[in-house]
Amino acid sequence: MFLSKLTIKNFRRLDEITFNFVDGLNVIVGENNIGKTALVDALRVILASHEDPYLRITEDDIFQPKDGREASGDITFHFVFSDLNESDEADFLHALVPIDKEKFEAHIHARFSLIDASGRMRLKRWCGEHEEVGMTSDMLENLRGVYLQPLRDASKGLKPGRNSQLARLMRLIGEEDTLGRQSVDGLVRAFEKLLKRKPPLVSTGNSIVEKHKDMLGEQLSQELSLGLSGADFKELSSKLSITTNGMEIDTNGLGYNNLIFMAVVLSEMIKDPSAAYRGLIIEEPEAHLHPQLQVVLLDYFQTIAASKVEKSIQLFVTTHSSNFASLANLENLTCMVDRNRSVKVFNPREATFDTSKAKAEKKRKKLERYLDVTKAELFFARKLILVEGTAELMLIGVLAKQLGYDLQKYAVSIISVDGLNFDCFLPLMGQEKLAIPVAVITDADPTKEENSSGTKKTVPLYPSASDNVIASDNTKSLKEQECDLVKVFFGVKTLEYDLALHEDNRSIMLDALSEIHPQIAQSIKDDIKDKATDQEKAKALFCGMFERGDGLKNVQKGRFAQELAYQVSITSANFVVPDYIRDAIKHVIEGGDILDEAF
Repeated sequence: MFLSKLTIKNFRRLDEITFNFVDGLNVIVGENNIGKTALVDALRVILASHEDPYLRITEDDIFQPKDGREASGDITFHFVFSDLNESDEADFLHALVPIDKEKFEAHIHARFSLIDASGRMRLKRWCGEHEEVGMTSDMLENLRGVYLQPLRDASKGLKPGRNSQLARLMRLIGEEDTLGRQSVDGLVRAFEKLLKRKPPLVSTGNSIVEKHKDMLGEQLSQELSLGLSGADFKELSSKLSITTNGMEIDTNGLGYNNLIFMAVVLSEMIKDPSAAYRGLIIEEPEAHLHPQLQVVLLDYFQTIAASKVEKSIQLFVTTHSSNFASLANLENLTCMVDRNRSVKVFNPREATFDTSKAKAEKKRKKLERYLDVTKAELFFARKLILVEGTAELMLIGVLAKQLGYDLQKYAVSIISVDGLNFDCFLPLMGQEKLAIPVAVITDADPTKEENSSGTKKTVPLYPSASDNVIASDNTKSLKEQECDLVKVFFGVKTLEYDLALHEDNRSIMLDALSEIHPQIAQSIKDDIKDKATDQEKAKALFCGMFERGDGLKNVQKGRFAQELAYQVSITSANFVVPDYIRDAIKHVIEGGDILDEAF
């Protein structure tokens, strides 16, 4: 069985929200302060173990409406467990709710209600379809949960103790291996007998006995004997400790200690057959881990999720690490999105990439390949500009500053899709998905057909700024995917060409080109002198860099954009920003107003 659905109402930032989980690994991503910890605490309402920090919910945890109304009402949680086998159905008999003739789900409810004016709240749990059916202690025992909090002191959990993770793991293994446990008991007792004969222990014992008798006398003194306190398997387990490279665990790094602690916890959970359900909740596992270790850890989590052993572990990982977001399968991702008035959930696995099942799967796989660390930023973005490549990635921020906007201060993220791969990213955007303002900046790439010696061929166009441009089929397809939040913007050709249509821009562009290719820059300057119109000069500049022909090597767009961005940032001259770039930036900057209208 696994937790398939959780509905939370009136809890902290979460007015009403429903999470749909998958069996195995669930990676919950979202920006800071969006409510990931609230989700974690909601899970702990029924999954907390005895060793977890105490979960205290008070009047302050009641959802505060943004319209200024007073926080009021009960805090409620509704848990739905699916894929129950016959044993699970027997364990949760009173919680069962039929979903068809032969299948059932287990429904568990929890409600926190105010007791009095002091702010204290009372917890009530029940199950099934009727509130009168209380949740039994046996059901709670069958819901095994372990919570690993962020910035935890993992070394503390690995130190010796009667209830340490190591002690519990060893006792579980001992229950499976009776002969091994008996052998350890025998070895410990024999070792104790040998030690008791050694002079230091004999002398220490005699000294204590003599002083005890001197103090209390023969009549009141007790019979004392010095020995080992862990003289059996159970006691020995409480003495276990881990060393790393021959050193005590306290001297080991925090990141590695967290990994060791997770390994012990997972080992114990896998070995424990007593619970019908086992869930591991990990908050911010990236704490203290460098990117390579984050990759290794997530890969291990996915391995656990993929294993189909009986009563497998369901993992809930909350994170704002782009490493985790980029490497996790889309199937395992759950995104928490701030839609201005309330927090909502979007599962990328539910996105429609294409009406054709084969094409949809191909695009989904392509998106997973493209979601490197940088592009995974889109799962945490508040406003987003999607661009084709490196040149736009370097220039858009600088052009925005020319308009008086610092995109970082407006929380705008710029992501390159490495070509024309917008069709992979756009299915994730929209009102019921990643509900953020999105501007797609692409090229118009206009062309026309010409007849040459009876053969038709497609040739590029070089329009003027005032021409009515017929965009490429790819750009038209993008326009068809627009909605209130997602808008597509393009100029008359490409970004570099549109910039070159303005005289002030051309001089700065040539200055930038002179820094990296002075001979090419001089050749273009000479060519431009003979041109009469801005259109002709823009074509000469564009073709002189990127369509040189005759086996000549073109200027690298990324390198040129990097130098141009620098030149624009240091010049005091007026650099003209094309209208479509201005409109795209304005769309995302004013995105808050769009969200207000949409929701």
